[in-house]
This record gives sequence, C-alpha cells and structure tokens, in this order.
Amino acid sequence: MNRLMSNSNDEARDREAALVRGGEAKHEGGCACGAWRFVVSSEPDRVGLCHCMTCRKVHGSAFGAYAVYHAEQVSMSGATRAWQSSADGRRHFCTVCGSVAYMAYVNTDEIELPIGAFDETGFLKPTYELFCVRREPWLSAGGRREYAGDRP
Repeated sequence: MNRLMSNSNDEARDREAALVRGGEAKHEGGCACGAWRFVVSSEPDRVGLCHCMTCRKVHGSAFGAYAVYHAEQVSMSGATRAWQSSADGRRHFCTVCGSVAYMAYVNTDEIELPIGAFDETGFLKPTYELFCVRREPWLSAGGRREYAGDRP
C-alpha cells in the first residue's frame, strides 16, 4: 500500500514537473474514465458559453462551456471518435466512456475544450455567450458579451 502511494506521489510530481516549463504553468484534463487526456501550453484565446441546441444535447445540460485554444497549444493522448456536427465542425468523444473531448473546425486551427474536462477548477472565466435566444429563462445574464447566434 505504501509503495502504491509512493508511486502515485512520484507520478503526481512527474506530471507537475512536466506541466511547468520555463516558469509557465500548464493545465491538463481529460474524459471521465481517463482514457483520453490533454495538456494545454498556454492560457486560452477565449472562453465562452454556448446555448445552441447541439451543445445542449451533446453536454446533456443547459449549455456548453468551452475554452478555445490554437491547435498547436494542445497536446492529446488517447482515442476519440468524431461526429460531423455542422458543416465546418467536428465534435470528438472518448471511445471508452463517451465523454465530450473537444471540437475542431475545418476552417480554423482552433480547438474547443470543454471547461468541465479540466482537472483544475476556477481558473477559466467565460467572457461571452452564444445563441442566447435559446438560453434557459432561469439562467440569469452574467455580465458577459451576448450574441443571439454565433460570434460574428
């Protein structure tokens, strides 16, 4: 038992050391079962909420919450299965547990990672909301920039 705890402590230290390079903290996360993981090398370009019906259904919630990164800022491991959810967007899911993994677009180099997939909490703050015409009436506006549809 102590040996297992020692190994897990060593692994945690190794993971922490790998996430801090050049004084810049990295963030990591993954799916519910741990088969798919990611590490981001910087802060996101933007963080937002989406109330579109696809995000609501995919997340099984009143909205999707995403942190948007350039693809080169994100390292991933583990298998995903993709679904073409729009003309230019593909949503990826863990092949083991089915968790939402990320969304990628054919016309940009952006990767959208669900906020709930990050291991750490409290460091991401949404600054805008999309498809607010579909926002649940019991959700109050939170002082974020609001768009009736997608971002212009």
